[in-house]
Amino acid sequence: MDNPLFTVRGLYKIFPGANNAALEGLDLDLYEGECLLVAGSNGSGKTILMRILAGLLSPGGGTVLFRGEHLEKKLKSKHGEFRRELGIVFQDPETQFVGETVEEDAAFGPVNLGLSAAKTAERVQEGLEKTGLGGKRTCPPRHLSGGEKRRLAVAGILASGCGIIIMDEPFANLDWPGVVQVLTIIRDLKQEGKTLVILTHELEKVLALADRLVILHRGRIRDTGKPEEVLNRLRPEYGVRDPRQSYISAKDCSWLS
Repeated sequence: MDNPLFTVRGLYKIFPGANNAALEGLDLDLYEGECLLVAGSNGSGKTILMRILAGLLSPGGGTVLFRGEHLEKKLKSKHGEFRRELGIVFQDPETQFVGETVEEDAAFGPVNLGLSAAKTAERVQEGLEKTGLGGKRTCPPRHLSGGEKRRLAVAGILASGCGIIIMDEPFANLDWPGVVQVLTIIRDLKQEGKTLVILTHELEKVLALADRLVILHRGRIRDTGKPEEVLNRLRPEYGVRDPRQSYISAKDCSWLS
């Protein structure tokens, strides 16, 4: 197997005043082009792990390497290469909208990366078309549906040229059509070879698209491997439901028809 994109060893994080560590002794590899599903109940540490990988939160201990180099060093690069490679879709995508219109919001990333007006327009056009928002260019983001808001967040990431996308609970508060919209984007990004990290407890909606499943519980990785194998070893105390109770196998666990 190729060298990992991310190499995490002994990752530790405890917040001031907390009795327990949010992350404790966490080891994880993430490979380019992989669709990695990280499952865990609320409070398992999924969002904290995401923020550390994205460079938005400093670890309390351990090592995080990106392409074999310390992430801290990457973040200090004057050229901002890391920011061009990784984008995040937060659980509440409204918190990351900055434009008055869909088009302005999608353009924020490439503009701040210093791309020319022509290149920015090209990237925005591509990002909006890929996410099915080409007809919503002048619409205020707040008027979009829940699924469309998450698609707009992805459009901005694609316009910035990111090849790594982290999604934090991408199906939260979405109805069936919204889930299908987001799943379609995930499937298309996977087919394009993007690296995807999806943090969720709703395995029944997306498990069929995962290359690997990680179970996170109380700040520790309890199991990792091929989805079917991990589910066969699943323990009730981890707070993750085996979705195969309603499906034939892990390969059928998807809300895409």
